[in-house]
Amino acid sequence: MSDPRYPIGPFVTPASLTSAERAAAIEQIAWVPPALRRAVQGLDESRLATPYREGGWTVRQVVHHVPDSHLNAYVRFKLALTEERPTIKPYDQARWADLADVAAVPVDVSLTLLTALHARWVALLRAMSDADFTRSFVHPEMGRTLTLDQTLALYAWHGRHHTAHITALRERMGW
Repeated sequence: MSDPRYPIGPFVTPASLTSAERAAAIEQIAWVPPALRRAVQGLDESRLATPYREGGWTVRQVVHHVPDSHLNAYVRFKLALTEERPTIKPYDQARWADLADVAAVPVDVSLTLLTALHARWVALLRAMSDADFTRSFVHPEMGRTLTLDQTLALYAWHGRHHTAHITALRERMGW
């Protein structure tokens, strides 16, 4: 790994996914809650307060960020499935990571939230038709339209990406 910001490599947006790629991405999303829980298992408060890289978020911030981000993604899926090309509401993830709940709430709360969220999200994803994955939303900050296929690929990568931040840190530190 040459760049600790991207332990599994940077995300590359696909034009679309095949049925097999879509199924694999859904399984990757289903994998995130137990994998993230395993990644932080046994870490004390000092280790949770360790940045995963110089200038990066702490392990605690990463753990709280994942359900924040995935909750927004879940809502974006539901909006795109129920409205024609809705414009989504972006959020400042860096500022969210600095809010009081991140410092005050144990990571287990966010891990439990992520588990429950993914149970709902994966059920929705598995019930979607091929045509549903072509539905889209407008991301005003990016200035473009994203399909649900592209968004699925992004969040399949996202969960693995942040889990790898923690597992790579543990490996480097010998934890």
